[in-house]
Amino acid sequence: MSDKLKILGVGSPILDILVNVDDKFIEGIDGDKGGMELVSSEALEAILAKTGGNAPHNAPGGSAGNTIFGLAELGTPVAFLGKVGRDQDGEFYTGCLAKLGGDVSAFRYADGIHTGRCLSLVTPDSERTMRTDLGAAATVTEEDVSPDVFAGVNLVHIEGYMLFAENILRKTLKAAKDAGCRISLDMASFEVVRFKKDILPELLSEYVDIVFANEDEAREFCGDVSLEEALEKLSEYCETAVVKMGKEGSLIKRGEEIARVRADVVNAVDTTGAGDLWQTGFLYGFVNGRSLEECGILGSALGAEVVQVMGANIPDARWDVIRKSLT
Repeated sequence: MSDKLKILGVGSPILDILVNVDDKFIEGIDGDKGGMELVSSEALEAILAKTGGNAPHNAPGGSAGNTIFGLAELGTPVAFLGKVGRDQDGEFYTGCLAKLGGDVSAFRYADGIHTGRCLSLVTPDSERTMRTDLGAAATVTEEDVSPDVFAGVNLVHIEGYMLFAENILRKTLKAAKDAGCRISLDMASFEVVRFKKDILPELLSEYVDIVFANEDEAREFCGDVSLEEALEKLSEYCETAVVKMGKEGSLIKRGEEIARVRADVVNAVDTTGAGDLWQTGFLYGFVNGRSLEECGILGSALGAEVVQVMGANIPDARWDVIRKSLT
């Protein structure tokens, strides 16, 4: 693949902090077990301090981040547009991408605000209770989206959570199109689709080339229809439409071509990042000229890999196997 076929991720760079705790610990903090709540940086620090001697495991995360780091693992030239703090966690996040050969020049930095973090408290039953501080990631401005970021970029992959920052998203979409980039959008969650359904049709039809939706997101956008009908409707807006169906596989449409891809059957322990890594496989195939079916098969393979581990990070040993399978 040409070095010019760079993929730029756009979204919130969030540091994942995984800590093993018992159920009694969860009972001692606010909120329900298994839920996700937004908290302040101070509140997150206070919870983390209570974990005591349980050593945390840190890993780069965030929706678009998971996809981009996966692509970097596969040797794809990547960059990331998002904001981190001028702190050790920000250095860790950008350093991880740099070690994989990623371009870190598009990262933006916030003074006096901590890098975004998601604290995942993992109980013995493997359930994750999450407390998230968006921190610096929530301070991106329109000025951070400069035309030079898109130079040499072939495809821009945007996480759907950017829909909550509409002005910044619109500037990103326009700058990407002006630079001749293709654009993929992950719908993120059915809640995002529900709250932003009024602007999604316009943005999809005017800017987005590839749209990724899971079952819930597709039905939230298209109504109570079959997934085949949802795929058809999504394809009216975008050149390539994807409906991810979990254990049932995926449906993909481009023009008159339709591919139905079966999922790899594995023993799943945690579905965190499954959709993000599915997109890694698909986009890797896409920029390398693979067929729709091959792109879907690659997506299924990476989705199956990540659900077999806790968190959204596939172990290095498995990445070695995956890379060899692609040669």
